[in-house]
Amino acid sequence: MQVSLSDYVRAAGVTTDLVNTAPGVWSGMDKLPDTTALDAFLREHDITAGAHELAGADLDGVRELRASTRTVIDNPDPAQLVSGATSLTAGLGSPTLAIDETGLSSWAVTAGENTPVAQRLALVCAVGILGVVHTLGAGRFRPCVAPTCSGAFIDTSRPGRRRYCMPGICGNRVNVANHRARTRST
Repeated sequence: MQVSLSDYVRAAGVTTDLVNTAPGVWSGMDKLPDTTALDAFLREHDITAGAHELAGADLDGVRELRASTRTVIDNPDPAQLVSGATSLTAGLGSPTLAIDETGLSSWAVTAGENTPVAQRLALVCAVGILGVVHTLGAGRFRPCVAPTCSGAFIDTSRPGRRRYCMPGICGNRVNVANHRARTRST
């Protein structure tokens, strides 16, 4: 598995989606309750499980990664974001120059075929965090502003004004609540 260092927007999206699978974000419901859900998450984000079948140890590793990644993105200090993201990938691999089918090259980090799925996801999360810190700044790591949500996200939008971890869910809930409050008052 190869993760391009220039693909930080996709990697930041995977990171946001991973941390928001936690039970606290979903009103006590874990979005990664078993290996079937983990497999669906990986397929949704086009991440391969490597050379082995998913097992309980993989699920435990991904849950640990989810918690440690959340700890990293909850602290928007640039130095701590960089050191936290770097620690996620300790001992994984070194950057290399990858050349695609069109002949264009980009920096990438490669994980071996036998690399556990949690380390593969850690590599993607680290690329997302480091790329956003480098390109957009540490101010793009935010908590969701919805009053009933404890999610967090990495804002990779062009204007940088995103407010909700899941705009389609949290944003809609807030908009519906505001609409109902307006119609009740009239």
